[in-house]
Amino acid sequence: MVDLQGQYSKIKNVVDPSIQEVVDNAAFINGPKVHQFQKNLEDYLGVKHVIPCANGTDALQIAMMGLNLQPGDEVITADFTFAATVEVIAILKLTPVLVDVDPITFNIDINAIEKAITPKTKAIVPVHLFGLAADMDAIMDLAKKHNLYVIEDNAQGIGADYTHKDGTKTKTGAIGHVASTSFFPSKNLGCYGDGGAIFTNDDELAYTIRGIVNHGMYKRYHHDVVGVNSRLDSIQAAVLDAKLPHLDDYNKTRRNTARKYTEAFKNHPSIVTPTGKSTCDGICDTCDCHVFHQYTLQLQGVDRDALVAHLQEKNIPCGVYYPIPLHKQKAYEDERYNEDDFTVTNKLVKSVISLPMHTELDHEQIEFITSTVLNFINSNS
Repeated sequence: MVDLQGQYSKIKNVVDPSIQEVVDNAAFINGPKVHQFQKNLEDYLGVKHVIPCANGTDALQIAMMGLNLQPGDEVITADFTFAATVEVIAILKLTPVLVDVDPITFNIDINAIEKAITPKTKAIVPVHLFGLAADMDAIMDLAKKHNLYVIEDNAQGIGADYTHKDGTKTKTGAIGHVASTSFFPSKNLGCYGDGGAIFTNDDELAYTIRGIVNHGMYKRYHHDVVGVNSRLDSIQAAVLDAKLPHLDDYNKTRRNTARKYTEAFKNHPSIVTPTGKSTCDGICDTCDCHVFHQYTLQLQGVDRDALVAHLQEKNIPCGVYYPIPLHKQKAYEDERYNEDDFTVTNKLVKSVISLPMHTELDHEQIEFITSTVLNFINSNS
């Protein structure tokens, strides 16, 4: 699904000396490379504060800790996403409230959010799923109306632009009250291990979070808040700082690959290609609302599992993101949920398939992948 070795070979001359510098200086924790990357990412995102941490799941948990959410507070998020989003809500003894997603964008459904708000609701966690910016203007309007926090889960969307109603653009992760991201190796901006970060424009919140990531300390051995041990190590920061200048090019390459996939599958009655919001196809040259962390098809009248097996036989990687809704996961089942409220998610988990998507795919590989998919569908329809 990704070709990290191919990507590394093109930036080896920058990555290797950066890592060697960390080793030579032995500044492995909170060293100069961490601070350099933090500043460069702040500039790239146009956000006041980036607080690096150990991984994306920690980032989301720490963001919630920084907001001082209390046990029993309700947090609304999407049913169709990776479990980490709801996992941290449960860890903090908050109450997860799962809602359905939009059938076109796969992002959290605005009407479902509003329907789910109660006096106990304290926050909304929109996920920029598969790299597509969620409808942040509508979400922020809802949050303002009901006095709620917005915590962006930007683990899959780093580098995406959100175009506001007035035509201005903001990077995802710089819109809500606070945001989190992951630098897992397969992400659009990935390190060579685990890593994550929290973003915010709120000075006071940033100060709180900086203490939380380091055992609640602002001064050594003075623990002012309850904290955790979650720091981005300097070697990973060196890798990320070497890759950050290439992020826009990486995302442009992903969009170009998505364009080729979509052209190959265009107008096929059994395939629904991914799209952006209603005014954009997600692969236009002016919007940049989709950075295609995944390229995900919806299949209609096709045996998805048989296609997966066929692709594997042809040594073509593929993925099903995600095969089980969160509301049906054993850990998060709740008698409050009604299946009629999850019609889109329940359909998607049976019909989606994600194809290889990374910066090193070439024309021949894309042709082989698309022709294999089409030949299978056409011969089994």
